[in-house]
Amino acid sequence: MYSREETQRLKREFWIAFAEKYPRKWMLYDTKIKDFSFKFYVDNRKAQVLIDIEHRNEEKRLQYFEKLESLKSILEEEFVKNLVFEKNFHLENGKTISRIWVEKENVSVSNRNYWDVIFDFFEEKMTALELFYREYDEYIKDIE
Repeated sequence: MYSREETQRLKREFWIAFAEKYPRKWMLYDTKIKDFSFKFYVDNRKAQVLIDIEHRNEEKRLQYFEKLESLKSILEEEFVKNLVFEKNFHLENGKTISRIWVEKENVSVSNRNYWDVIFDFFEEKMTALELFYREYDEYIKDIE
């Protein structure tokens, strides 16, 4: 088991190594939609590439989610397969968001032998989601 400091150091090294392998600017929070972001997540069981819709206005949050849901067949056929769509995803802090994600199981941030697999997964899936978003962003943004 790692100490808290060792775990933090290892995670820092992981993200630095990822940035060195794929040195580009990711879209992440630069979607031009408030509280609509792309995220990377990794722990000792899985890696995920996520779209989080965290709008405080529940109606708007659900409208954005429904826009993405209406594009689900295009998204899965042309960009990323095996996505999970969850309209009401409950965070540990009690907040409810909408989340769409793809996951790679049985990998670990604590095991350097998995890092390249995780990096390649992140790059492939995030690039595909960003391409999808760039193609359909005007449609997604149009909720008024």
